[in-house]
Amino acid sequence: MATITDPVIGRWYKDFENDLTFTVVALEGDNESIAVQYANGDLGEYDNETWYASTFDYIEDPDDWSAPFDDLETDDLGHSDPDRHVRPDQDGMDLSNFLD
Repeated sequence: MATITDPVIGRWYKDFENDLTFTVVALEGDNESIAVQYANGDLGEYDNETWYASTFDYIEDPDDWSAPFDDLETDDLGHSDPDRHVRPDQDGMDLSNFLD
């Protein structure tokens, strides 16, 4: 079975033949290469011919999709807001501070 899915940056794929999970990190149009990062953090590259002759298919993002990116900060993950909504101290509020 050959791949019919096109490579898309940021999408996760599984190589069913080799049981590898990876995300596409770059597409190089000049030499038609597809740069990938595997779930273990290793980098790899495929050319178009190899990509479309493979057994790749889209998958859902893994539970720990940030594992390959060791140097990510919590803010980089997009969910650093702890969803804590603290009620302001109403005694110290002066409405005139908010009016023009």
